Amino acid sequence: MPLDPSFVGRTYPPTAPYQVGREKIREFATAIGATDPAYHDPEAARALGHSDVIAPPTFPFVVTMAANRQIIEDPALGVDYSRVVHGDQRFAYTRPVAAGDELVCTNTIEDVNTRGGHGFLTTRTDVNTVAGEPVVAVWSKLVVRGEA
Repeated sequence: MPLDPSFVGRTYPPTAPYQVGREKIREFATAIGATDPAYHDPEAARALGHSDVIAPPTFPFVVTMAANRQIIEDPALGVDYSRVVHGDQRFAYTRPVAAGDELVCTNTIEDVNTRGGHGFLTTRTDVNTVAGEPVVAVWSKLVVRGEA
């Protein structure tokens, strides 16, 4: 089933808050080999003017991947997740993610198209604090492989 292009512009309801934990940041940083002290040591992060350890730039993927279930699991859109490959990821920061943040994601479908028999889905996830402060916008492109 092809992706439904009428979904372009659709925005989904905000997600439940995600509590960013210091240990989650440290674990993520360790997993990707990020050794910057601001990712591991609260004092090093505070010396740079942050409230606590900050997350590496790709950390919001943890939060937005879960939030994107709203889109992927929408049966009317037509995403066959067994055929999905990740095509692209971009981040535009207002400020770093820090331990103690409570983040809410709002997903919008920015583009749906078909090329060479494959569906391309571009989403934008606006990540804000529960108070509404913008933190980062995350764009993701998924490719839904066509059937051979």
